[in-house]
Amino acid sequence: MITNAHELIKQAHTRDVKIWEIILEEEAKQTGMNEKTLRKKMKKHLDVMKRSAQKAIKTPVKSLGGIIGSEAKKMTEYRQKGLSICGDTINLLMARAFSTSEVNASMGKICAAPTAGSSGILPAVIITAAEVLKANEEEKINALFTAAGIGRIIAINATLSGAEGGCQAECGSAAAMAAGAVVEMAGGESEQVFHAAAIALKNVMGLICDPVAGLVESPCAKRNASGAVNAFISAEQALAGIQSVIPFDEVVEAMAKVGHAIPYEFRETALGGIAATQTAQTITKRIFGRK
Repeated sequence: MITNAHELIKQAHTRDVKIWEIILEEEAKQTGMNEKTLRKKMKKHLDVMKRSAQKAIKTPVKSLGGIIGSEAKKMTEYRQKGLSICGDTINLLMARAFSTSEVNASMGKICAAPTAGSSGILPAVIITAAEVLKANEEEKINALFTAAGIGRIIAINATLSGAEGGCQAECGSAAAMAAGAVVEMAGGESEQVFHAAAIALKNVMGLICDPVAGLVESPCAKRNASGAVNAFISAEQALAGIQSVIPFDEVVEAMAKVGHAIPYEFRETALGGIAATQTAQTITKRIFGRK
């Protein structure tokens, strides 16, 4: 089993194949399923992603805690006014990330990729990038296998859990997965895939996990939107030939060490960060009747 980016890149060059092809092949060996079956399963994941990324754009979805809701619709209405600073694509990207976050916070069906708290990033990025690049369904599925390969390396060598490594492990990993996947979808080389992933992960190194009232609503939804943008700009940098000074494997190693060094108050306990602010405590009392 391949456990690091260095080996993946080496194989991609030696065999003249894409990252997604190697990951699909590895998954077939490990699960005993044929590649056709695995692609069908991945398409089901993609279909769930599409629905969650679209659902709250037209009809706001109220979260269980009542902290978030209607962000996706507001972003869309703002985009439709044509006054955007960032441009139509980035605004659509954020709206889709918000939509999945709202669906997740209302106990709707999402694809945890890699976690529920970061579930808005990968769908928004893959779907939006595919529209820009005019990629077809099969190419989107390929991109998801690339993302899965990046996520597996992080899971093996660090963590994907906010409770263990902070939000850098959730939204950071999701952005890294998405950035690398977009690069390969755009025709980038295997090295560029991991330069993009490294840049995205470095951008949020040390990001804490501090959910208000312990719910995956705030600041999670906004971090999904910014995480999707992080993935886009990281992919653009890599495609432009900009390299990460630190190799991806070393970035992951650093992320693991930083995660372990983060005090427990800042690792999904809702005891620190914005979760400990006066307003957050008031919200917590309103929802649960206690601090």
